[in-house]
Amino acid sequence: MAGLLTKIFGDGTQKQLKRLQKTVDQIEAFEPEVEKLSDTQLQQKTEEFKERYAGGETLDDLLVEAFAVVREASKRVLGMRPFPVQLVGAVALHEGNISEMKTGEGKTLASTMPAYLNALSGKGVHIITVNDYLADRDAKEMGELYQFLGLTVGLNANGLSKEEKRAAYNSDITYGTNNEYGFDYLRDNMVLYKEQMVQRPLNFAIIDEVDSILIDEARTPLIISGSAKKSAQLYQRADGFVSTLNRETDYTYDEKTKGVQLTEEGINKAEQYFGIENLFNLENVSLTHHINQALKAHVSMHRDTDYVVEEGEVVIVDQFTGRLMKGRRYSDGLHQAIEAKEGLQIQNESMTLASITFQNFFRMYDKLAGMTGTAKTEEEEFRNIYNMDVIAIPTNKEIIRDDRADMIYKSMEAKFRAVVEDIKERQDAGQPVLVGTVAVETSELISKLLKQRGVRHNVLNAKNHFREAEIIENAGQRGAVTIATNMAGRGTDIKLGDGVTEAGGLAVIGTERHESRRIDNQLRGRSGRQGDPGMSQFFLSMEDELMRRFGSDNLRSMMERLGMEEDQPIESKMVSRAVESAQRRVEGNNFDARKQVLSYDDVLREQREIIYKQRFDVIEADDNLREIVERMISSTVSRVVATHTQDDDEDNWDYKAIIDFAHGSLLDEEDISEADLKGKEAEEINELIMEKVRKKYDEKEAELTPEQMREFEKVIVLRTVDTKWMDHIDQMDQLRQGIHLRAYGQTDPLREYQLEGFSMFEVMIENIEEEVSKYIMKAQIRENLQREEVVKNTQAVSGGQDDKPKRKKPFVKKQNVGRNDPCPCGSGKKYKNCHGA
Repeated sequence: MAGLLTKIFGDGTQKQLKRLQKTVDQIEAFEPEVEKLSDTQLQQKTEEFKERYAGGETLDDLLVEAFAVVREASKRVLGMRPFPVQLVGAVALHEGNISEMKTGEGKTLASTMPAYLNALSGKGVHIITVNDYLADRDAKEMGELYQFLGLTVGLNANGLSKEEKRAAYNSDITYGTNNEYGFDYLRDNMVLYKEQMVQRPLNFAIIDEVDSILIDEARTPLIISGSAKKSAQLYQRADGFVSTLNRETDYTYDEKTKGVQLTEEGINKAEQYFGIENLFNLENVSLTHHINQALKAHVSMHRDTDYVVEEGEVVIVDQFTGRLMKGRRYSDGLHQAIEAKEGLQIQNESMTLASITFQNFFRMYDKLAGMTGTAKTEEEEFRNIYNMDVIAIPTNKEIIRDDRADMIYKSMEAKFRAVVEDIKERQDAGQPVLVGTVAVETSELISKLLKQRGVRHNVLNAKNHFREAEIIENAGQRGAVTIATNMAGRGTDIKLGDGVTEAGGLAVIGTERHESRRIDNQLRGRSGRQGDPGMSQFFLSMEDELMRRFGSDNLRSMMERLGMEEDQPIESKMVSRAVESAQRRVEGNNFDARKQVLSYDDVLREQREIIYKQRFDVIEADDNLREIVERMISSTVSRVVATHTQDDDEDNWDYKAIIDFAHGSLLDEEDISEADLKGKEAEEINELIMEKVRKKYDEKEAELTPEQMREFEKVIVLRTVDTKWMDHIDQMDQLRQGIHLRAYGQTDPLREYQLEGFSMFEVMIENIEEEVSKYIMKAQIRENLQREEVVKNTQAVSGGQDDKPKRKKPFVKKQNVGRNDPCPCGSGKKYKNCHGA
């Protein structure tokens, strides 16, 4: 149907390309004029553009000239002249869309033009990559071009000090990974002083490998956590129990959903093992949870596929990239259950202090763009969630790669024999081979088989990713054989060595179809860059996970009816289409899951924006916070008075309760009495109490210097907001984990989550107002006021970065301190290296 509509109405991408080509023609027409400029005149163009922007011209007005200037500078500085198709991709990026440019088409160079143009506004441009190596490489290589044109370039690497990060963010163009930007945002909203913040407002981001970051990692939230100590004993007992169970009799496992359930027999065994009457009594909720996680750990989580054990720790393997995700931990006690299964030391569970999904983080940018070799299959998701169109940019030279039909074998053993034989033949002919695997264990199995046949090769998987760039760069040499998990080497070109073109170019062999077509296409795309020859082919078996999950039974029975031998494959486009159909179903399921995650996170997003804005207003406020505090007190008083004056008969009003509240939370006993309230309307009672509050507030202010009073207000408000907000996030997390059970009661879990989340948020705001009111009015003010973190030893636990920031003890600066003077906190360091950072 879609194909028919395209024939009738035309492809929207073609219309887009025609429109973009007109702009490219204008840029091309500028080339002769720009070529005549000296280096100095070319460099002066940057200041000219900035002045014109300040004078009212828009970035769109400047685009044609600015792109022509960058193109000319690129020729002079980098020795590379962007092709017209790269200009098309660059314009699409500036417009806030996704440029789908095939591997080797020069995405990195194309991004320099929109990055330069948008940096002219002075608001900063972020270029986001999937790993530190690519961020560092691109910042250095493209940095030469930007610096030639007078722009500053920063690298936002993991482990930098706040001062170094601030400098990186204040640059015109900043390179870094998605994790680092997201964690910096969360940390900025946990600081105690404005000077500790590192980011500027989020302006424009260009995301490299946009599908990896906004699709593959969209279900993984970034989390800052604090330690919540719990006993390891229950994990060990649950693990000991699960180890005694047998599949089918004691539990069932569904391969399609990866769901594990205890059978009736398994439940009876649990009750006997733990000496309880009913596993599902309320007091056994925690035990049931631990048993379920132990079952998951044993049955659905596989060593060397889902995780590896390294240096006594369980390290998650990213299923999309095959890289180790150090510092990241499975949530909800699953990580501890795996540690118990592997006989390792069980780490403390953690409490969530701040979290955000990549989806909601990147949607906060004023403008977002992305580039990748494969995005068209996820176009609907990019448009619906991020409001970005996917524009497939034509290649500079026609792709001549030979994409062959899949080879399907009856058994895995036969498949791997065929793969090894094919690799050996190609190596003997001098053709380089890139072998793609889905799991670490598969790459190690093929490596073992190749060693037995005497085939020299390199293995690139999660266990040795530190050699990634070196291995990938040499993968195109004559006779080279490289085994790589999935997307290893993404962002690094495989250049063909001498004599390789004649040998047929790079051969890409896939040992299994991934559940996403896009990742299979990425593997194919490693070969045949810039018109080079090459070939790609997938070897499958009836025992592969994707084939097992989606109807290989009919195919297997057909192979048996035909009497096919173990080593005799089927090579059929029809089978390849059937596999792609299965992949489309999985992609649809995954899209629904990501939409679900986003729907739930949107509830928290609205609340997060309110709290973070309130925090920022408090931190930034140089003037009096008294107005904000008085509003909180007034709101609290109004609620208490309204609660106790609801009856139409004033004789039934509970004046005592109002007075008890006023004495306990706001005023001294001699300040107000029941007699003062009687005979007054509810509004008059409110005003009387607030009049007394303002008088007492004045007395407090008279005892202190204005600076001390302002700092006192900030200390109380920040500490209260942080404590209540962190408790609220944890409660929302627990609500989220259990809300799906509401579906059994014929209610929509998401709707319930929205309603309850809103109600919990309102309660939290009331609690903040009440606590601030009480502390401001009742606390004794000390001179050594300090803003203190609510939770220490915080850790960025999700998103792949191992990040344990060392936090200094905060203090209130009471005098002017020179940057090179000793720090007043008594650390012995210079102020600039301590609290001046």
